[in-house]
Amino acid sequence: MTSERPTTRQKALHLNLDDRKYGVIAEIGAGQEVARWFFVAGRAAGTVAKTISAYDMEVSDGIYGRAHRYVSRERLESMLRHEFEQLVGRLDAKRGEQTSFFAFADTVATRRADRPGPGEGWMGIRFQHAPRAEPSEILVHVSMLDRVRVHEQETLGVAGINLIYGAFYLHDDPPTLIASLLDMLGRERIEVDVIKFCGPAFEGVDNRLMSLQLVEQGLCDAAMFLANGEVVQPSEVLYKRPVLVERGAFRPVTNLTLDMLEGARQQFVAEPGVAGQDPVILLEMTLRDLTEGTSIAHTDFLARVDLLRALGHGALVSRFARYFGLVEFLYRYTDKPIGLAVGVPGVRAIVDEAFYEDLPGRLIESCGRLFKHNVKMYVYPWRDPESGRVVTIDDVPVPDSIRPLLAFLRGHGYVEPIGCWQDSCLDVDAAQVLARIQRGDPSWEDMVPPAVARAIREERLFGCVPPPGGSAVAAGAQASARAPSPRSA
Repeated sequence: MTSERPTTRQKALHLNLDDRKYGVIAEIGAGQEVARWFFVAGRAAGTVAKTISAYDMEVSDGIYGRAHRYVSRERLESMLRHEFEQLVGRLDAKRGEQTSFFAFADTVATRRADRPGPGEGWMGIRFQHAPRAEPSEILVHVSMLDRVRVHEQETLGVAGINLIYGAFYLHDDPPTLIASLLDMLGRERIEVDVIKFCGPAFEGVDNRLMSLQLVEQGLCDAAMFLANGEVVQPSEVLYKRPVLVERGAFRPVTNLTLDMLEGARQQFVAEPGVAGQDPVILLEMTLRDLTEGTSIAHTDFLARVDLLRALGHGALVSRFARYFGLVEFLYRYTDKPIGLAVGVPGVRAIVDEAFYEDLPGRLIESCGRLFKHNVKMYVYPWRDPESGRVVTIDDVPVPDSIRPLLAFLRGHGYVEPIGCWQDSCLDVDAAQVLARIQRGDPSWEDMVPPAVARAIREERLFGCVPPPGGSAVAAGAQASARAPSPRSA
């Protein structure tokens, strides 16, 4: 190819002319837009063994097996598995030595008058990166953001060609493959919020880093991980469930981190709209929290996710510098209450007028957008390091012009103090903990949960240095045996 960024038609033609690639295209929900590109480009017989579009649910179930939802990861995986196995079973003996087989599939729902929101769905490819290699897979979840259905179909067709082309010609460079998914489209037309690589073409690829790439490269606003590290589409976790979020750098997770979360959780689950339900607990990091200099520190990011996993918590990584962006994102998936666990320093940053100079309504607009839904902020106290005084939301130091706003939010129940907290946690500073970890001062272990201390020692996270004159493991055992401080009211 002569162009650095080939067009969709050029990509389809390049695949058609490559007689080593041969496959099946199965599409449900938006026409046969991916297959159409191969026929428009010409010489499609060089690539396409079969196209299929099983729209009727009974027909689809008869081919792929019954599914709980037809626009789902489960249905996509069954389509890929069935079509790939059938293709290889029929053609491997005849042309398997020279051919890399593939099955591409998508199952989507386009925009409808009776269903608000953009079209969305799953697409993926199962392919051999070399003849007779074990198959590899790429699965993605997409939202089509065009407001006209036919444009959504066009978007899906382009994205599908980008995925097939990327799988074969860019699989050795996954970040570039991810960026190529937007070729000839742009972020205003499509969002990709889940991507999963597996198989021998992607040995050594960490899907958590690939999901971070989605956020970092702007293909989506946020990526979500379960406690086991599995990448998930947000609606799979958040749909119609109350959500409690704590934002932080988590470098590392400290006793203060968990004390704030637990204090907020106790009050959140007692709210009338939450009582009796199991809320989703999210620990959120923004790209700003992950940036060192001008780039994202990927190894450092994985260390933080590993610590959250050690504590049994999932994570959300987002582009939202401001809280109202986070809340608006969450309300795409749930209509239940949202709680925000925030410290006093965080409140001071939230009401900093300089942070909203680009908004027509400045600080008032930001508060309106933050609290327009069923949102409550639970504020953890802070100890003034100079005076030793404990500061709460009721006496937080802010400019006099801001006090009436805080009083309004407090009086109307949008903000309330966390009433149960450990006094010893107020003296924990994450920056000091990190510094002690890196210089081998074992006192840091008093300031983090035992599971976090163990993970940091064993994995040498954050540049952990063993304590001088003794075993890090022994020091850790002593730290794990220490009893937690009593909670204060």
